[in-house]
Amino acid sequence: MPITPYLAHQAFEPEVIETMSAAFVAACEALHLKVGDDPATRFVAEKVIELTQRGIRDPEKLRTMTLEEFGLSDESGAPREWTQRLRMWPDRGSAPTQ
Repeated sequence: MPITPYLAHQAFEPEVIETMSAAFVAACEALHLKVGDDPATRFVAEKVIELTQRGIRDPEKLRTMTLEEFGLSDESGAPREWTQRLRMWPDRGSAPTQ
């Protein structure tokens, strides 16, 4: 599962991990990020995990809420220059202003 390396020994049911992985991959695609060992993809994974810990279990809702955490909507998409900004965030606790 693509999100598994980011779980840091957290226990989730296999179905939940599958849901998180689907949302993670979809959010990365929307953000023009390649799933891999990259600080930006790690940040996306952390957002998906955080939302899952809050009880969100629908993959589409997880994807949408993850994008909203970055100030994006499904309709707007992420321009490629936005992805570069994601990689440069010094404060990983907040999203950049657009």
